[in-house]
Amino acid sequence: MGRSKLAKFAAIAERENVIEPGNELYGQLVDKWRELHFENDNPIVLEVGCGRGEYTVGMARLFPEKNFIGSDIKGARLWKGSTLAEEEELENVTFLRTFIENITENFAENEVDEIWITFPDPRPRDRDIKRRLTSPRFLDLYEHIVKPGGIIHLKTDNGPLYDYTLEVLQERQVKSLIHTSDLYNSDLQEHTMGIHTTYEKRYLAEGVKIKYLQYKVS
Repeated sequence: MGRSKLAKFAAIAERENVIEPGNELYGQLVDKWRELHFENDNPIVLEVGCGRGEYTVGMARLFPEKNFIGSDIKGARLWKGSTLAEEEELENVTFLRTFIENITENFAENEVDEIWITFPDPRPRDRDIKRRLTSPRFLDLYEHIVKPGGIIHLKTDNGPLYDYTLEVLQERQVKSLIHTSDLYNSDLQEHTMGIHTTYEKRYLAEGVKIKYLQYKVS
C-alpha cells in the first residue's frame, strides 16, 4: 500500500465522521444511529457503495433536516467525502467503512428511510451476477433495513445493469416502480436533485445517457 493511502487510512481513523472496524462504535449503532451518533430523530438516508462520497455529501448539503450515511469498503475513497464533510462542517453526514454484505449487521430492521445506489460496478460477467449491488441477494438486505414505504434508488450509466435491475424488480413485483433510460430527457430529473459525481460528469461529456429508477419498499 502506497504512502498516500496509508496517510488517508490514518486520517479517517481519527475522524468522528467515519465509523470503521476497530472503531469503538463499529457494530454498536444498530437501531441507535439517531440516538447515539446524530443525536436527533431525523430520517436516515444511506448510500451503498458510495465511493468518494460525492452524492452523500451533495445530499447532506441540500437537506440539513436529514441524516446521511455513505457506505463503502475502501477507506482511501471515504477519505475524500469525509474530508469535504469535515471542511464544510456538515454534522448530518457520516461514513461507514464495511462490506455491503455486512449492512444488516450495522442497521436494524426498518431503521433506514431511503437507499441510494449510484454508479455501482456493473459486474458484467455472468459469474458475477450475485455480486451486482442490485441482485436479489442485495435487494433482500436493503429491504430488510428500509422501512415500509421507504425508497430505493439506482442511478447508472450502464445499460445492461439498468436492464438487469429493471427485470429483477419487475419479477419481484415491487411497488411504485418508476424508471427511465435517459434521465436528462425525462421528467424524473427532480428525483436526483441535480447532483453529479465526477464519473457522471465524465459520462455526460462523452454523451452517455444516464439511467435512473426507484421503487418503494413494501
